[in-house]
Parts: sequence; C-alpha cells; structure tokens
Amino acid sequence: MENQTNHRIALLRNFLRENNLQAFIIPSTDAHMSEYIPAYRESRRWISGFTGSAGTVVVTLDKAGLWTDSRYFLQAADELAGSEMVLFKDRLPETIRIPDWLKIELTDNDRVGIDGNVYSAKEALKLKSELETEKIALVSDFDPFEEIWNDRPALPKNPVSLLSVEFTGEAARQKIERVLAEAEKVGADSVWISTPDTIAWLFNIRGCDVPYNPVVVSHAFVSRNENILFIDTDKISLTIAESLRKEGIKVVAYSRTNDFLAEICNLSVCLDSSRLSYNVYNAIAKRNWLVDTLSVADMLKSIKNGAEAEGFRRVMVRDGVALTRFFMWLEKAVPEGLVTEYNVGLKLKELRSKQANFVGESFSTIAGYAANGAINHYHPDAENCLDVKPEGMLLIDSGGQYFDGTTDITRTVAVGAVTEEMKKDYTLVLKGMIGLTKAVFPARTRGSQIDMLARKAMWEHGINYGHGTGHGVGHYLNVHEGLHSIRPEENPVTIRLGMTVTNEPGIYRDHKYGVRTENMMLTILAMNTDYGDFYQFETLSLCYIDTTPVIKEMMTSEELAWLNDYHQIVYEKLSPHLSDQEKAWLKNKTSAL
Repeated sequence: MENQTNHRIALLRNFLRENNLQAFIIPSTDAHMSEYIPAYRESRRWISGFTGSAGTVVVTLDKAGLWTDSRYFLQAADELAGSEMVLFKDRLPETIRIPDWLKIELTDNDRVGIDGNVYSAKEALKLKSELETEKIALVSDFDPFEEIWNDRPALPKNPVSLLSVEFTGEAARQKIERVLAEAEKVGADSVWISTPDTIAWLFNIRGCDVPYNPVVVSHAFVSRNENILFIDTDKISLTIAESLRKEGIKVVAYSRTNDFLAEICNLSVCLDSSRLSYNVYNAIAKRNWLVDTLSVADMLKSIKNGAEAEGFRRVMVRDGVALTRFFMWLEKAVPEGLVTEYNVGLKLKELRSKQANFVGESFSTIAGYAANGAINHYHPDAENCLDVKPEGMLLIDSGGQYFDGTTDITRTVAVGAVTEEMKKDYTLVLKGMIGLTKAVFPARTRGSQIDMLARKAMWEHGINYGHGTGHGVGHYLNVHEGLHSIRPEENPVTIRLGMTVTNEPGIYRDHKYGVRTENMMLTILAMNTDYGDFYQFETLSLCYIDTTPVIKEMMTSEELAWLNDYHQIVYEKLSPHLSDQEKAWLKNKTSAL
C-alpha cells in the first residue's frame, strides 16, 4: 500500500511541474500567523503527517524535508517513519538552514513557491533576499492545497461573544486609544493587526475558531478616523454588532479585506511584519508609508492590568482545587490499574469543568509516562497510549481556559519506585525552577539575561534542555503569548511589570523518562533604590510539588525554605475550598521538608 505522505508529496510535485516551480515551502502558520490554526489551514500537517505545532516542510521535485525544533525530534521521527520526508533537526549547529538547503538543491532561474497568504512577511522578505543572491526567485501567488487537498475542511463559522469589562478591566474604546497613542510615538497614524488574540484583546471579543484558544479569525484596522473589524459577519449577532459600534468599531465582511487594502492610501501604517502575511504586507506597502516595529498592541496586551492580575489569582485557586482532586484520584487509581496517559487528560478536564467560569482546556494535555515523558509535546490518544503503572514517573502538562484567566502548569510525580538517576534529575529541575522564581533583576532586563538561573544547577552536572524556559500567557487568550520570553536566544523585548511568564525547566532522557516542573508567574515590583526599579516574580500557580523524589541533600537551605513556604501558601489558599479528607491529603503533601 502506498504511503499516504508520499502520495500527497507526489500530488504537490505535479502541481509544481504544472506551474513551473522547482520547490514549495509550507509553514505551520495560517493567514493570521497563529500557532494554533483552523483545520482548513493545516496544510503542513496534511502533507507530512507530522502533528506537532511547529515545523516547516519543503518539497522539491525530488526531495522533501521537515524542519522542526527539539521539542518534536522524537515525535517527528516516529510520524515521518515510512515516508520519504527527511527530518532536519532545526536550531542545532550542524543542521542546514532552509535557504542554504535550497541553494544547494536548486539552480539559477529556479522558482520557489510559497502561499503569500500564510507566510510571515518578515520571513518572506528575508528568504527572498537570500534566494536572490543565487538568482532563485520567490513566488508567492499559489495555494496548491486548494487544488490537491480534495477533502479540505471549511473555514470555521463559530459565533463571537463579548468579554465583560468585569474581566478585561478596560473597555475597547480605551484600549484603542492607548494603541493609537503608542503608534503615534513611532510616527504612525494607523495600525494594522492580523493576529486574532491581539484583536480579541483589543476589541474585548472572544470566539472558538481554533482549538484551545478563544479567538476568532479576523483582521483589524484602527486609526483616528475609523476602527474596523474584518470578520465573517455571520458570526456577529446584531446585539454584539451594536455593542461594538458603541465602542467605535465598525464590522466589515472578512471577504472585503483585500478590497480595503487596495483602497487605503497615503497613511502611515504601524505594523509588525513578523505578525502579518506577506500578501497583506505587500498590499499595504503599495500605497502607504510603513512603520514596521514590534507590535504596539501586543506589547500593551502582554502587560496585565489590575483586573486581569486579580483574575489570574482567583483562577489559580480554582485550578489548584481541581488539580488537588486530580492528584488524589491519581494516587489511588494508579495502583488499581485504572490510569492511562489518555484518561489523565479526560480526568483533568472533568475536574476543571466543575470550577466556576471554566470554558475549556488551554491546550491538549501532555501526559507522558516513562519514556513518553521525554517527548516534550507528547499527546496521547485513546488507541495509542501507555498504561500508567505503579513505578517510575509521570509528567503532566495541562491548563484551563476561564473567563478570568488562562492556566498552564506542569508537575512530574513519582507513581511508584524511582531510580537514583530520576531523583537526581528531578531535584536539579526543581533547583532550576526555584532559581528563576527567586530572581530579582533591574528594570529593562531581557529574558535571555535571566534564563541561566533555571539552568545553572543542571549545567554544573553537564545537563541542559533544548526548549525555552518561559513564555507569556494570555488572559483568557492564547496560552503562548509574546512578545517577551525567557530563553537563551536573544530577544530585545524586556520583562516588564504586569507581564505573566511561565517557569518550566526540564530534563529529558530519551527512551527513559522526562522531568519538568512549571509554574506561572507575574512580574511585580521588588524595590526602588538609588539604582532604579528592581523586579521580581510572584508565583501564581497553586499546586503541590511532589517531594518524594527530592534529594534533600542536593538542596540549599534557601531552596528548601522557598519550597516549604510555597507549600504553606498552597495549603492556606486551597484548603478553605476542600473537604476535610482533601485537606488532610493536601496537608500531608505540603508538609515541610
């Protein structure tokens, strides 16, 4: 039987020959540069069979490859097995970059195709420049999947809702004013936004067009003269349209986006070329002056206001109650043989759904037992998952969406006897998590400058991990939010007051086990001195950390004090919402070391 991936590659190659193309690049994004995308835009997944959220496929007339990062090396190797698709381990020094690979595979006057509707403008401009040095043309006019993907899903038509100012803390009109004020500081009189989570934040709308993230497929344009939401108007009720109108927002059909872009002229448009498509960028650039800068709206969105911060604090209590009940169930169910990696996610969703303001999961639960714990973004399914046995460790990364906040938390627990190597790795991860948690740093510090605090203990033992340490989290929005991050790679965006960030170091032993411990944190003021403002992190997550694998002798007195203090806070905040039996169980789990 012919391999399905190979068959689909063959269909694409026929398309290339018919259109005089010698290669085609398929990214993981959609027309809005989203991480999670509607099924209609899952072209990279369709052609490769690779289900991870990040990766790029390149197909030439005789070769095919997938570039993805270390989170997915094991997963990609499994999912590509049996096909001609070659795995390229992205971000490793020995791995060739896509432009350099194309320069080797192609010759003068060859043409590389991309769908300009789904390719980042910034990346496309960079790629075009690099290929032109070898006289290779970049062509952005084609979407081959319209022709070769016969059963392609339709674009979603889910209804839009409004999020109350009770939760957002600010009306849309006020947010628009702040965004325009920031744009004017960089010399622009209007702003174009294509990222759905930013539009959802700006206009206080929510939807369900993509899995896990409460956003709606849309574009937005704001200026002193008019504010427009480009959206499938079937999704907007008359009541919501009227509410938006009162906030100064006009609803225009999504299908009219290109017409509008063709009409606007003589404006200075603030945009972020990394957050909109190549085709939209080119359409705006034809008649307008561009101010290409880090998204001013995303920066404002990442700084949580008082209502949002309080919302996170409330949510963490409810989420912590659900997690407490889950781990109580897990402890009893594993010895009885009732737990699989798959039903871990089902149980977590069931318990979270009983909490107030719960909407859904913030991502598909990662529950990796034994060797599967070493696969960073492993997602079990009902037909292909491990039974959790009363031995070794289970890694669980999960989260919930609530009207008043989004959660993301990882705990690794011993479900039975563990080895000394497991204990050592577990303790090193915990030391790293505490090291970053306790950071105090001056204003204008970048995430790359404090990333090593989570790695120092591991580095001293010759151990490292390949993913970033922290990412922003949206407020009832995307669980992965920029612009800031904590990772070794340089990012010019500094950590600012009000920013949420995760703290999630890990150690992964291929084919053996994985360990990761993750809390969410909020950036707050630590002190003001003669040397300026200094910041620190407030831990938001409320869930016990399993101490059975901890090697106490490896911990410093300061680390033990932090862990004991944290556990006291967890118990004090969660216990009023628990039964007597649950209180007793949590009291034991949070007892001081």
